[in-house]
Parts: sequence; structure tokens; C-alpha cells
Amino acid sequence: MLTHLDSQGHANMVDVTDKSATFREAVAEALVRMRPETLQLIVQGGHPKGDVFAVARIAGIQAAKKTSDLIPLCHPLLLTGVKVELVAQGLDAVRITARCKLAGQTGVEMEALTAASVAALTIYDMCKAVDRGMVIESVRLLEKLGGKSGHYQLDTSSELMSNSAGAE
Repeated sequence: MLTHLDSQGHANMVDVTDKSATFREAVAEALVRMRPETLQLIVQGGHPKGDVFAVARIAGIQAAKKTSDLIPLCHPLLLTGVKVELVAQGLDAVRITARCKLAGQTGVEMEALTAASVAALTIYDMCKAVDRGMVIESVRLLEKLGGKSGHYQLDTSSELMSNSAGAE
């Protein structure tokens, strides 16, 4: 059932007035692929615009706090924790992980997804002068805790099997 549609099929914000405030947490990720030279520039701190990871981390945190301004039917939330981590992965990628937490009446999946997405876009923005061919991929929810629907965790077992099969 699509909760953002009323009985006539019109978009509406879900009423969470009667829901109890509970602990909620969500983790999302994004991957930015780039040329190995671009990743080296970032990791070695030689980028002329400054610390790419630091700027992307701050952008992700800000984005999580502004999600309801960007996504029309999201509730404005009082986040109690936002953490954005960026790590080089292999020779040509940056993996971004965003974790959002609160005690509230609705989940924080959109905030975590928005944080990961905007951090990835910030990397692109800062590095586009040296690598316009970067690709942002795999923006996805990894885990969600709390609320009526309980615990969700992305099943990566088929992904792990396909990756290991390709490595042989």
C-alpha cells in the first residue's frame, strides 16, 4: 500500500500524530566511480579545492537536515545523529555511508539516502574539472531499524556471489 496517496489517489503527507515516538535509525550508501588519478588526487590531499572528503561529509550532514525541504512529502525531523563516512574503495571509487538517528514518529530512510546522495554529488562537483566521467551509482538503503515495520537489512548475499564469481 502506498501511504502517500489518499483514498482518491491524491498525494498527501502521512499523518503520524498518533504514532509513538521510538528509536529509529537508517543507513544508506552511495558509490562514486572515477579515474584512478582522480582518487589519488583526493586521497593524497592534492586537490586545489581542498579536502574533498571533509566538504562532502559536511554537505551530506546538511542534506540530511534539509531532506523535508527537498522531498515534498517528507516530515521535518529532529535528527539526533547524522554520520557520513567516506572511504576510498579499490583504485577507482569512493564509498559513502550515511547513518541517521532519532527518537521520533517516522523513519529516517530518506534522510540517510539524501545524505549519501548529496555527499556523492559534492564529490562530483569538486572533482568535475579533472574528471567529468565520474559515475554515481548504487545509492541504496542498507539498513533500517525501528518503527512498525521493524528491522530491514539489505540482502547482499546474491551480490557477493556474483562479485566472487566474476573474480575467478
